[in-house]
Amino acid sequence: MCPSLSYGSSARRKGTVILEMEDLKKMIFELSEANGTPGEENEISDIIEKYVSGFAEVKKDKFGNVTADMPAGEKTVLLDAHMDRIGMIVTHIEDGGFLRVAKCGGMDARVLAAQDVTVWGKQPVYGVVTSTPPHLSTAEDAKKAKDFDDILIDTGLEKSEAEKLISQGDRITVKCPHGELINGRIFGAALDDRAGCAVIIRAAQLVAESKDRPSVKLLFSGQEETGGDGAVTGSYNLDADECISVDVSFADAPDAPSDKCGKLGKGPMIGIAPVLNYKLSQRLKTLAEEKNIPYQLELMGDSTGTNADHIAISKGGIKTGLVSVPQRNMHTGVEVISVSDVENSAKLIAEYILGGGLDA
Repeated sequence: MCPSLSYGSSARRKGTVILEMEDLKKMIFELSEANGTPGEENEISDIIEKYVSGFAEVKKDKFGNVTADMPAGEKTVLLDAHMDRIGMIVTHIEDGGFLRVAKCGGMDARVLAAQDVTVWGKQPVYGVVTSTPPHLSTAEDAKKAKDFDDILIDTGLEKSEAEKLISQGDRITVKCPHGELINGRIFGAALDDRAGCAVIIRAAQLVAESKDRPSVKLLFSGQEETGGDGAVTGSYNLDADECISVDVSFADAPDAPSDKCGKLGKGPMIGIAPVLNYKLSQRLKTLAEEKNIPYQLELMGDSTGTNADHIAISKGGIKTGLVSVPQRNMHTGVEVISVSDVENSAKLIAEYILGGGLDA
């Protein structure tokens, strides 16, 4: 059996950064604010490479996924989190510089009215989603949000000026500076799934110096928000024995059904679902109890709606588990998580790896 983790204050040994909670929070903020909509993940992939290259060999595959290799034992454990974020795509430039758009990933039209956005053209262009004043709205308008066919973005530019900076196909993201609530909670855009990216970076750092462990491979996959294609191609090439996929899941709030949600600050949500390897899920649960790591169970009677669904059936099949960070306000510009849930998710995964993985 491999040794357990020893959690100390910040230390730097052989170039590996052991993060304090404040460092972890800063990393989450940096990851969350980066551009990187499906199929256009260049900026976020460069930031991830910066964090991971100090302790692992980093590559970018043909699909645009970021992968990292941490060789050690014969068994290979894959850690996956998707790096893309939801957004929009420019479909047309109207007179007056207004932009027509389509969604790129699971953007929620209900939360877009009057939002400020960034258009990633030849240079960043800031814009505002138009909103019809209530004085000019009909009673029927007040009952529903505009669909994407009716959404316009005001750039402040004339059409000729906009066409010099913006092209059809350019991506758009909601512009939301990060912030902090009390009790260690933070908010921002793209915490789905940049929080998951932070989890596997942190977990990899915790095990990096140990050689008495399985080999570890990291997959920061693209295009999860448009169907999970990055997980399909990336996991096929990496050929792991086991995988833990990390995403976010629903956290309870007065407007959400409590039976379908976890709780903020109560630890990682360990997935139980038909597509997930039951022994692996139980191993995570047992380790959490043995190591006094708070955890919650997430029970699903069907698929998980995450990369785990694709990875589990990759190639000849990979034994796959799912760890999720509870999150409020999913797919908005003000997603809320607890930093402690990120840290405890990373600790649980690190314990799993140092313990030899499944059937150790």
